[in-house]
Amino acid sequence: QVLFVESGGGLVQPGGSMRLSCGASTDIISTATMGWYRQAPGNQRERVASITPGGTTNYANSVKGRFTISRDNAKNTVDLQMNNLSPEDTAVYYCNAGIYIPTYDWGQGTQVTVSS
Repeated sequence: QVLFVESGGGLVQPGGSMRLSCGASTDIISTATMGWYRQAPGNQRERVASITPGGTTNYANSVKGRFTISRDNAKNTVDLQMNNLSPEDTAVYYCNAGIYIPTYDWGQGTQVTVSS
């Protein structure tokens, strides 16, 4: 089993930026396709960004051009840089491993609230 720990969330004004970080209890971050997901109240969880072991990234249309996913193998972390945030980005953000679907249990996530 792998445990994921997400951090970096909080309250930010519309148009602002925030950087999330995800750590894992094993070295899976450097060996698996990693994804950032989010779940807003009343909505299904959706994947917003992913990165393969080779560094290929993919983004949901709703965040393309605003979010950037990256990994730091030395630190065993995968980060999500979020720019030009809007209230529609308000959600709990999670990370997980898996090419198409999440493989492991979810961590606690980190709350991102975009509000003035």
